[in-house]
Amino acid sequence: MQLSDVRAVITGGASGLGFAVATHLVKHGGRVALFDVNATRGAEAVAALGERAHFYPTDVAHEETVKANMAEAAEAMGGINAAINCAGILGAGRVLGKEGAMPLSQFETTVRVNLIGSFNVAKAAAERMQHNIAGEDGERGVIINTASIAAFEGQIGQAAYSASKGGVVAMTLPMAREFARIGVRVMTVAPGVFHTPMVDGMPQAVYDSLCAQVPYPSRLGKPEEFAETCAFILHNRYLNGGVIRVDGAIRLQPK
Repeated sequence: MQLSDVRAVITGGASGLGFAVATHLVKHGGRVALFDVNATRGAEAVAALGERAHFYPTDVAHEETVKANMAEAAEAMGGINAAINCAGILGAGRVLGKEGAMPLSQFETTVRVNLIGSFNVAKAAAERMQHNIAGEDGERGVIINTASIAAFEGQIGQAAYSASKGGVVAMTLPMAREFARIGVRVMTVAPGVFHTPMVDGMPQAVYDSLCAQVPYPSRLGKPEEFAETCAFILHNRYLNGGVIRVDGAIRLQPK
């Protein structure tokens, strides 16, 4: 898929990794629809990206909202051939903390946003992509999910987050196998520690400590590097059903 032909729905697209992906695609001639819960950031993102971008206030965990906004996005962009799931929450907390056991609602919310949200968007996008005109190799679309290295070596306090991201990893291959019949590829990117708004305001000592844990290069990942990985997946049709770690060779310690 050529980036200039991309018509992508990007969740969490108003900031962080999602906005970096949107910026990269628009720069190369693509069109994007940003799904995000933050309306203020959404308006700012569209203003920065220009006429090739659209914004739709979206809670990815709400099935009907996702389906309705997917239809509007397809109308606005002249179709959808890519869906990139970047929306997510940390849901940090120990299972047995100082105040007692983690409320089930906290675990459930993390899974609903990170895992169920990704599923909602993927299925709604695939439902539309199956009607696209097939391109080379019969390709009709691409779905890219965002997991995390915490899916593989989650730290203390990441039980909910790791479970949600582990679910994203686990559904990648079966979804890719199922969607093969309609020419839709499914891939997942598992980023390491990236410089996003979540680390803004972090004490310098903590920030430096995080950087030092990355073998090479010893720094946090740049959102642009995540975006370039997504662009590579969109372009390379032989990437399907797998997970790509983008992490500078870091392996998370227990805490």
